[in-house]
Amino acid sequence: MAGGRRKKNFLRKLYSFSCGKASLDEDHSQIGGPGFSRIAFANDPDCFEATNLGYPANYVSTTKYSLATFFPKALFEQFRRVANIYFLVTGCLSFTPLAPYSAVSAILPLIIVIGVTMAKEAVEDWRRYQQDNEMNNRKVKVHRGDATFDDTEWKNLRVGDVVKVEKDNFFPADLLLLSSSYEDAICYVETMNLDGETNLKLKQSLEVTSNLQDDSNFRHFKAVVRCEDPNANLYTFVGSLEYQDQQYPLSPQQLLLRDSKLRNTDYVYGVVIFTGHDTKVMQNATNPPSKRSKIERKMDKIIYFLLFSLVLISTVGSIFFGIATDDDIENHRMKRWYLRPDDTTIFYKPSEAAVAALLHFLTAMMLYSYFIPISLYVSIEIVKVLQTIFINNDHEMYHEESDKPAHARTSNLNEELGQVDTILSDKTGTLTCNSMEFIKCSIAGTAYGLGVTEVEKAMARRKGSPLLYEPDVEEEGHRDNNKPAVKGFNFTDNRVMNGNWVNEPHADIIQKFFRLLAICHTAIPETDDESGKISYEAESPDEAAFVIAASELGFQFYQRTQTNISIHELDPLSGKTVERSYRLLNILEFNSTRKRMSVIVRDEEGKLLLLSKGADNVMFERLAKDGRKFEDKTKEHMHNYADAGLRTLVLAYRELDEDEYAVFNEKFTEAKNSVSADRDEKVEEAADSIERDLILLGATAVEDKLQNGVPECIDKLAQAGIKIWVLTGDKMETAINIGFACSLLRQGMKQIIITLESPEIKLLEKDGNKDAIFKASKESVIHQITEGRKMTSSSDSQSFALIIDGKSLAYALEDNVKNLFLQLAVTCASVICCRSSPKQKALVTRLVKEGTGKVTLGIGDGANDVGMLQEADIGIGISGVEGMQAVMSSDVAIAQFRFLERLLLVHGHWCYRRIASMV
Repeated sequence: MAGGRRKKNFLRKLYSFSCGKASLDEDHSQIGGPGFSRIAFANDPDCFEATNLGYPANYVSTTKYSLATFFPKALFEQFRRVANIYFLVTGCLSFTPLAPYSAVSAILPLIIVIGVTMAKEAVEDWRRYQQDNEMNNRKVKVHRGDATFDDTEWKNLRVGDVVKVEKDNFFPADLLLLSSSYEDAICYVETMNLDGETNLKLKQSLEVTSNLQDDSNFRHFKAVVRCEDPNANLYTFVGSLEYQDQQYPLSPQQLLLRDSKLRNTDYVYGVVIFTGHDTKVMQNATNPPSKRSKIERKMDKIIYFLLFSLVLISTVGSIFFGIATDDDIENHRMKRWYLRPDDTTIFYKPSEAAVAALLHFLTAMMLYSYFIPISLYVSIEIVKVLQTIFINNDHEMYHEESDKPAHARTSNLNEELGQVDTILSDKTGTLTCNSMEFIKCSIAGTAYGLGVTEVEKAMARRKGSPLLYEPDVEEEGHRDNNKPAVKGFNFTDNRVMNGNWVNEPHADIIQKFFRLLAICHTAIPETDDESGKISYEAESPDEAAFVIAASELGFQFYQRTQTNISIHELDPLSGKTVERSYRLLNILEFNSTRKRMSVIVRDEEGKLLLLSKGADNVMFERLAKDGRKFEDKTKEHMHNYADAGLRTLVLAYRELDEDEYAVFNEKFTEAKNSVSADRDEKVEEAADSIERDLILLGATAVEDKLQNGVPECIDKLAQAGIKIWVLTGDKMETAINIGFACSLLRQGMKQIIITLESPEIKLLEKDGNKDAIFKASKESVIHQITEGRKMTSSSDSQSFALIIDGKSLAYALEDNVKNLFLQLAVTCASVICCRSSPKQKALVTRLVKEGTGKVTLGIGDGANDVGMLQEADIGIGISGVEGMQAVMSSDVAIAQFRFLERLLLVHGHWCYRRIASMV
């Protein structure tokens, strides 16, 4: 697909939600004013106007120090410690006659202590510098005039340079997309390094520059870009392009951000508009909060106490010295003759006893300086560095499959690992693998798929009943020998596999079901030139699992163009595989409010089909009266799937008539090309109008498998007295069942469930009176929390689990309710918060940290967990499939949740014991 030349079918007709025309009204009218004054002279960065603008170079530095600032800044850091200030003062005094010892013996230890700590800072900063250097010296092709593109380092780029970025390379600066290897100038971008999302984003250039597809086109290319000033917002961009004496509006659709990667596109041309620290990714780079361990904070208090004791002893000694000196003269003779009165100085002059006492105080402060342990700080630094080496080199925390060892990113918090009281964990990708497998489905009221999930095994163990079906070893082995296991597909059922579905009672519905899976998605196929195997790039692991499942069951999606989707499918009449092509008319994309995705296609017979998949609560209400034939059976199967810890989606379709589609398409095109503030609402309204009267086909169930060793790890941590909270965006049923599977919830635990799904609340929601809903919801949550408190206080022996949904959590985190909620939560052995947003995760973490005053640990793998990791006393990032965002914000990175057991109960325990003994 990449790089092909095709007729101009502009994708804004297709990717309806992503691509729409911008206009020079509204925001664009501000260009040139304050906050919108950036000008880039495309392909002419050396012109006189450009040289006067003084934009920064594309060199990026993430170091704390430079050569010039290292000494002043590092010294300032060292003298923030009160002990070091004390030793500096006594070191200066040691050069005066007051000193009871030589200056060298006072200054040398201080120089060594501060020198060692500064050397550690220098080494850590040198590593940052090397990383920066590696990035700044990456190569990119830049236009040098005469239509030639030469390699240059990233750091040499300037605003206005035209660059050519090739497939699987990162963008070196923030670029304005001019054209790509596709004739309609689209490209696919992976933004994992920016927002942690692994799905591909679609970008498209302006139509006017889309024909600049060869190096030779840039010989005489000139344009002026005017846009907003550098800012941190990743998702907005306002600007205009002045090209061939015409003004064209720019939108985020044309902006390619530094650190994102070009995928599925051979090359793109772009013009540099933000460089270096002006780029959006660098504007977003914030230093993580400074975290200090409890031992370090306690040590500061001990040092203050020792200083106070030292001052007290010196003061008492000086007072007595002053009294004795004042009383030293008797009959003009000094009582203490051995002090050589003929040779006496101001230090012992009875006539100036007060001054002598003050000077004695300073001498005493130096003399008793051994009270303050000068080497303690440096000893602790050395010990902590050695401890991080132990953690980093622990073979038992090395994950062979991903080749990732544990990595302590800071040495400050080693001993905190041994003091953890509460763990706050994400679910998807942390407790589970975030690699979805298609395992069961319900088609035409019949359940297919005989696989057994981890959750079902745990449920069977819990109930003490044998499993209804365990695939027998011979059959499993037979299947494995003939056909290697396929990632994303764990489905076994001979009724539908190997083309046997044609003999099923509802074969026509099964055909439509698998065909929908093969067509209704935004995945992109990639064919391996050597093996001929097809792999898929999809927006999410779920979507990849559906396309793989369709392919394995005989409906292989193999090609996508801008207007067609082509699949190899089994023809039930001839029994042979045939090629079918479906003309793609519209994609109505998935988003969190719609909770569904649809495509409109025309098949080879000319029929117009709307194919739709989505969450049960939005899909069932959109079914036609005569399309509900299998509704009850499907709902029953979906309920069972949710109990088995599976993620479910409902599949439905309808045939459209030409007139209805024409009306919809006109309304839809108008909505997506609108530039008013309510554009998205108009697009959704148009989509909603056609996604009606659907005919139910069935439901899918995919399993997000538990990571290896999670139940055992959670068991061990619970035995160690550590409380575990799970904060997830999943449905309550799924979260509860995953809770049982990973030993978080155990048999005999009493569940306290706080939810706003009561009939009274639902009735109020239908009326739509916001104030009444708010008041009733809050009262309901307070009542449920109070009832829970009564239950926990009346029972001493029973253990409790608290389960709360996102809606209720919003009220539970309000200022006048949160302490009540925390009191209930801390009396429970396990807490599960379902449907929680990233912000709620961070707020819950803050509540537990501040409310209990004990050490909290946050663990997660995605960008949505960053707030939680930074808010917790210790943040653990899992280097999984959801990018490196969580790892970059963490204090320790591990590859699997199960390594947490060893990290806390072995390393944490010993680090704390050893540091405490040493102090």
